[in-house]
Amino acid sequence: MGKTTVTLNDIREAAERIRPYIRRTPLLHEETMDKILGCEVYLKPEMLQVTGAFKMRGAINKIFSLTEEERKKGIICSSSGNHGKACALAGKMTGTRIIVVLPDDCPTAKIEGIKKLGGEVILGPRVYKPRWEMVRQEVEKHGYTVVHGYEDYGVMAGQGTLTLEILQDLPETDTIVVPVGGGGLIAGVATAAKEINPRIKVVGVQAKASDGYVKSREAGQRVEVECFPSLADGLGCRAPGENPYPIIEKYVDEFVAVEEDDIAKAVKLVAEEAKLVAEPSSCVGIAAVLGGQLKVKPDERVCFILTSGNWDIDLIGKILKGEHVDGRV
Repeated sequence: MGKTTVTLNDIREAAERIRPYIRRTPLLHEETMDKILGCEVYLKPEMLQVTGAFKMRGAINKIFSLTEEERKKGIICSSSGNHGKACALAGKMTGTRIIVVLPDDCPTAKIEGIKKLGGEVILGPRVYKPRWEMVRQEVEKHGYTVVHGYEDYGVMAGQGTLTLEILQDLPETDTIVVPVGGGGLIAGVATAAKEINPRIKVVGVQAKASDGYVKSREAGQRVEVECFPSLADGLGCRAPGENPYPIIEKYVDEFVAVEEDDIAKAVKLVAEEAKLVAEPSSCVGIAAVLGGQLKVKPDERVCFILTSGNWDIDLIGKILKGEHVDGRV
């Protein structure tokens, strides 16, 4: 029988497995942001990760856990970009063929990043279900092994290693704020946080334009929502992931949704004050405080996970100059 959840032990084992291959990103106390946000601001800058995003943790853990036979078949995944890039690097390390099904409006930086690492790219619709139908058809034809970006427990365990680093650097952390798309990151992060210290508050943040978890929390069950264009293109969520959902319901204290204008303001704030180039999906947690959806206290030690920085630099430049940038559905 296969796994049915992710455990703290899984996360600790993942940390040992991936340690030689990832960067241990720092935890930065950005004192200049304390007064602006009204709390003690700590940033976990995963854009400094090897592939420019936290996804490296889960992809390495999963792909290095596969049997040689599973890797020989080749690996396929669907991704909005960052998971695909992480799989491509893991494939390069292990000599494994990697196929990534991407949205056809994916930022060029993400497409080129995958190709540079030897990944093969297939373009499909932005909408999740048709892209996964493409994955299914490719598996049927070629027998590839699937590495899912958030439904896989091995991927969740890898993502949860973030929490171990945060709590090593700041054991007295009060709150961890996590951007949420499919839910793999927050499932791993929340499992580690609550199993180590149940008093730590875990908050999930989504763009209001694509807030399947927020609406599901309000409804008390998994529901499907209509998605609209958002700057946070890496956080598309028509409905919660099937496997992360029960973990998240067990461990995550609060969900909030943020507006597009606040996401853009957060990108600019991080660049100006922390000198970090973060893609909009990374900045929704800071946007939640700026917009008032997430209430914090002056003495509260709040860790914001900045998930990634793989966005077209010219579009980030437009945001920094206050120009309009269209979101993606």
